[in-house]
Amino acid sequence: MTIESPCIDTCQMSEDKTFCTGCHRSLSEIANWRLLTDAEKIRVVAAAQARRVTSECKTTFEQTP
Repeated sequence: MTIESPCIDTCQMSEDKTFCTGCHRSLSEIANWRLLTDAEKIRVVAAAQARRVTSECKTTFEQTP
């Protein structure tokens, strides 16, 4: 089984520099991707998805009058 990189070629760090706003991975997760096992990649993808949801909720909340 091969876990594909979640990279979407929209590489830009979040305002607080904790994750990429494209794939929502941290710098260390991006840098170490090729070294991770499939199980570790699955955990990284899950963490990135959680970050995406959190950042989308935060953005929505900040835009609400």
